[in-house]
Amino acid sequence: MRTFLATSAIALGLTGCATQTPASPDKPVAPAAAATPAAKAPQCWNGDAGKFEEVGSKASISGVTVVCEKTSDGKNAQWMGVGKK
Repeated sequence: MRTFLATSAIALGLTGCATQTPASPDKPVAPAAAATPAAKAPQCWNGDAGKFEEVGSKASISGVTVVCEKTSDGKNAQWMGVGKK
């Protein structure tokens, strides 16, 4: 039984390879689209409002006043508590 299953799997694989048509050399191959998305500015997620907020914006999340600030690497942003003055 194992021999039959192995033989069937090999035959099925070879049949699949044999039915493919090779690419014709007279048709030029289209280059892949090299569209790189523009770098997005860091944002903070406001779960209470259900949206992203821009860097520098203030919000009250769960009753705490916070401000969206960039991280030290400049790639991300996070909510930081606003200190009392």
